[in-house]
Amino acid sequence: MSLRIGFGYDIHRLVPDRALWLGGIEIPFEKGLLGHSDGDAIAHALCDAQFGAVGLGDIGEHFPDSDPSWKNISGKVLLEQTRIILTARNAKLVQADLTVLAEAPRISPHKESMIHQLEKATGCRDVSIKARTNEGLDSVGRGDAIAVYAMVLVEWDRV
Repeated sequence: MSLRIGFGYDIHRLVPDRALWLGGIEIPFEKGLLGHSDGDAIAHALCDAQFGAVGLGDIGEHFPDSDPSWKNISGKVLLEQTRIILTARNAKLVQADLTVLAEAPRISPHKESMIHQLEKATGCRDVSIKARTNEGLDSVGRGDAIAVYAMVLVEWDRV
């Protein structure tokens, strides 16, 4: 059994007339994240980090936006599918640490609910979420986008 580290990143533009999904929950807000799926940047970064930890490429290789079957799919479903893919490779998510960059909405009031949903979807009992702003700098700082960084520890039995 070996321990592997993975890193993930995702960013999506905020647009009107779309629900805001982050960390597997819907957050009341006047804008949502634009994407082929539900735009859940937390779920996407977490999937990418897990795939990277075991050398399986990135989220676009497994759930391409050119495939209509992934249109509007929930980030929770993508995490569940990622868990199935990792399990088939004898890998298991042990820890996830996420940093969400957003000027608005405030992330802190939703962290507990997000962590609960992420732990349920991944089977991991050690998920943390931190929230930061970009102090008015770049697209995130202007409130045009939300970005997420994910770092994971994966246990992998390379049989």
